[in-house]
Amino acid sequence: MTRLSLLDLAFFIAESEASPKHVAGLHLHRIPKGAKAGFAKQLYEDFLAHTDVQPPFDQVIHFLSAGLMPSWGTAESVDLSQHIFFHQLRRGANDREALYALTARLHEPVLDRSRPLWEVHVIAGLWDRQFAVYYKMHHAVADGITMTRWGVQSLRTTPDDLSLTPVWTLDQSRRGGGLKGKKRLDQAVAGTVWKQLTANSKRAVGIGRLTAMLALEAVKLTKNAIALPFMASGNTPFTGNATPGRQFATAAVPMARIDAIRKVARATLNHVALTCLDGAMHRYLADEGITLDRPITIQMPVNLRREGEKGGGNKIGIILVDLSPPTDDAYVRLRNVGYSLRNVRAMIDSVAPEAVETYTILTGLLGQIAGMLKLADVITPLGNTLVSNVPGPAEKLYLKGAELTEMHPVSTLPATHLLNITLFSYAGTLYFGLIATDALPNLGRLAAYVDEEIAALEAAVGIAGSAERT
Repeated sequence: MTRLSLLDLAFFIAESEASPKHVAGLHLHRIPKGAKAGFAKQLYEDFLAHTDVQPPFDQVIHFLSAGLMPSWGTAESVDLSQHIFFHQLRRGANDREALYALTARLHEPVLDRSRPLWEVHVIAGLWDRQFAVYYKMHHAVADGITMTRWGVQSLRTTPDDLSLTPVWTLDQSRRGGGLKGKKRLDQAVAGTVWKQLTANSKRAVGIGRLTAMLALEAVKLTKNAIALPFMASGNTPFTGNATPGRQFATAAVPMARIDAIRKVARATLNHVALTCLDGAMHRYLADEGITLDRPITIQMPVNLRREGEKGGGNKIGIILVDLSPPTDDAYVRLRNVGYSLRNVRAMIDSVAPEAVETYTILTGLLGQIAGMLKLADVITPLGNTLVSNVPGPAEKLYLKGAELTEMHPVSTLPATHLLNITLFSYAGTLYFGLIATDALPNLGRLAAYVDEEIAALEAAVGIAGSAERT
């Protein structure tokens, strides 16, 4: 058995019917030329035939184990009919609204903990000879970056390669090799102890440094570093006690448009994307009759994996970041967001990843307490919303010759938030996946404002008219 890390365990502790802790991806594919209309149904049947389930897709959670610590164990068997499903959109409803409504319904239920924590749904009947595959996995199994890497490994880079290797047939465990002989075992144990001692030392030093930085921020001796808990405006519909219902919306922006803005304004992709989201959220709030006098604060996951580091589980930290003070000038908003993100990045790079992970657990505990006590309608402990950015593949991918045309992220909702936004890049397009409870009004309008804000930013930096760029 493999014990859970504290961060992975936190996803189980924080899980509830109103706040399930799984992440997902919605992939749209185009049926290959010459293939029959029943391509998606045949793919579903082919999926069911691939019964060689590998770790971590054969792992179940055990909360009571010999070591009294929650652990992953291997399931005696995996019934694929309990993990792989087929859906046919009804005739006449083959539009995005119907697909997104189905995606929201699939994203609502908590995964059954008596089984390995993943599902795959094949969805037929889309427009333009397309079908979709919705992948769902518990956050304790993998973070978004890891899940993306696994998914890409199961796809092909050319339409001519018709071989099928479903993601659950790829062994992603770090087993293999093993240790041979007592000497090598002793070396491994000693190395593990030394690594743990080193990590704890870095954690203590890093927490001390973070505490000092946050103290300076609290007394206003620094500005635009990590935002403090409980300081975000509570006057938005983005926060509150999460409810079980879900709704899903997306926006898509050609990367060429973002790159043009980056080049002129000397900004990063994150700067541009968050600037557009900031503007879109302020416009949405204005429609609801809400005007803020301080920046929107977001939770922002940061990747804590060292370069080349792989493996399952989670290696992320979540920090609070203030976006731009309210302004109608898109260029000023871009500069404010860039300034804030650069300062936060400098703070994160100055401490050990172990310290950021500990900070994430502690602040997450505050949010969990607020969620359990149903206080989110009264206080705003951890920002107005959560925005993450998961880099995806730059080249086109294929599934049994079916071109992958779109990749939409579908994330999880904290118990104290009604909205979560994930950015995902794929083959020249940046996708914005918006998941919200059904209590948030007009989610689709917020998604539509993203593209309008891209156009506003283009005009602000002097490249208006590039909206047709692909």
